[in-house]
Amino acid sequence: MYTKKIYFSGGSFHELQEVFAYIHGVVDTHTGYIGAGELKISYEAVVNGTIKAVMGLEVCYDPKKIDISTLMDVLFTVSDPYAKDGQGRCRGPMYQSGVYYSEAEDVPVVELYMNFVASHRQSPAVPGTGLTLNDTNSDLRFYRKCYAMALPLHSFQRAEEGHQHYLRKHPGIGTFIDFSKLRELHVVR
Repeated sequence: MYTKKIYFSGGSFHELQEVFAYIHGVVDTHTGYIGAGELKISYEAVVNGTIKAVMGLEVCYDPKKIDISTLMDVLFTVSDPYAKDGQGRCRGPMYQSGVYYSEAEDVPVVELYMNFVASHRQSPAVPGTGLTLNDTNSDLRFYRKCYAMALPLHSFQRAEEGHQHYLRKHPGIGTFIDFSKLRELHVVR
């Protein structure tokens, strides 16, 4: 079977792995560290900031069953691209949302998708009126800053075995992910 790989980050890599493990067309997943180069790396070194890396997920998928855009839909359903430095209780630059590609053919799709995410408009309520600014005659528009990264993958090192399928090994641990949102995408096995 022909497979491809894409790399994602956004909050706890344990939670991301649990999500992507149940997506139709995903063949395999591995938690790991993105961007540390050849440095000897550990979970503790990343969490305490000794080594600058992002905690992420390698997603191996069958492109005949699912495409990168749909995988990115999943990522940004469970990880807010407009949140700076993390998701839920996971805070810091090591938890930043991102998409990392390793194949040149993926660049146009990733860039188009990320341009869409970056240009998504936000219309906050006008205080005391119940209206949003889009409901008024104002030409003002508010844009949320997109903090999610889209970069070529320079390095990925798999996390220690204890961090692979962590939530399956520790089922009592809570998660910030709203798994019901994934059902709306119709991609969960």
